[in-house]
Amino acid sequence: MPKIKTHKSAAKRFSVTGTGKITHHKAGKRHLLTHKSTKRKRNLRDVDMLSHADRERVHQMMPYMPR
Repeated sequence: MPKIKTHKSAAKRFSVTGTGKITHHKAGKRHLLTHKSTKRKRNLRDVDMLSHADRERVHQMMPYMPR
């Protein structure tokens, strides 16, 4: 049985914390920033935790991640 390959685009977007939670960056901070408020842009800077509902989908793309 061959090894399962990692989905490389998912590996670049998600990372695992020490406690096993999955982190990701928030969407919406690439362009069209002039009309967005400073508070909104500041909140988009933070790293966010992935919801529990999406965990299984990410795990299928990256089998080495803890469940």
